Amino acid sequence: MSTFKLTKQHTLYLILCSVFITNALLAEIIGTKIFSFEKTFGFDPVQWSWGDVRLDFNLTAGVLVWPIVFVTTDLINEYYGRKGVQWISILTAGLIVYVFFMIYGTTQLTPADFWVQLHQTKFNGSNVTINEAYAIVLTQSLGIMVGSVAAFLVGQLIDATLFAWIKRRTHEKYLWLRSTGSTLISQGIDSYLVLWIAFSLFGGSSAWSFSFVFAVGTMNYIYKIAVAIALTPFLYWAHGRIDHYLKKDSIDR
Repeated sequence: MSTFKLTKQHTLYLILCSVFITNALLAEIIGTKIFSFEKTFGFDPVQWSWGDVRLDFNLTAGVLVWPIVFVTTDLINEYYGRKGVQWISILTAGLIVYVFFMIYGTTQLTPADFWVQLHQTKFNGSNVTINEAYAIVLTQSLGIMVGSVAAFLVGQLIDATLFAWIKRRTHEKYLWLRSTGSTLISQGIDSYLVLWIAFSLFGGSSAWSFSFVFAVGTMNYIYKIAVAIALTPFLYWAHGRIDHYLKKDSIDR
C-alpha cells in the first residue's frame, strides 16, 4: 500500500493556491455590494470632479479581499514562476464561471412557502420576497460575469509576465519593485477592462460612456495601488517566513 506524502514545496503551493482561489471566488460573490469608503470611516466623500462626473471612493466590497490575491499571486510567482501563476489563474477563472452558473441555477428553484413566509416580516410589507432578494443579491448580469472573468485572466497573466520579467532584469533583487511594478500595470488594465466590458460593451441602453468608465476605474485603481504599496512590508515578511520554512531548498520553476 503506497503512502501519500507531500514535500514542503508541494505543501506550500497547495496552501498558496487555496488562499488564492478562496479569495478570488469570495471577491466575485461579495463584489455585488458597493460601499462608501469615506463614510465607512466617518469622513465626507471627496467629491472630486472629472468633467461632469462627481467622484467618490465608492468601491465594490470585493476590494477588501483582492489585496490578498495580489500578495498570493506575487508569492506564487516568486517561488513557482510564471507558469505556476498562469495555471492557477486559468483554473480559478473556470471556477468563477462554474460558481456563477450554480448560483444562477439556485435562483431558478421554486422556494418553499414556509421559507418565504418566515422572512416576509423583514421586508416591512414590501412586495419583495426573500427569494427575490436572494436572487438580486447573488446574481450578476452576463456582462458583469464576462467582464470580471476577462479582466481577471488578462490582469493575472500580465502580472505574472511582468513580475517574472522584472525579476530577471534585476537579477532577483528588489522584491518590492517587481511586486509593485507588475501590480501597477496589471491592475490598471483590470480596473478599466471589467467596467468597460460589463457596463459599456454590455450596458445596452444604459451603457456607460468611456469618460465615466475611465473616471470610476481610476478611483478603484487608486485604492488598489495604495493598498498594494501598503502591503509591501507584509510581502517581505511572508517571503522571509517561506524561506525559513523551505530552508532555501531549490524549487523547479
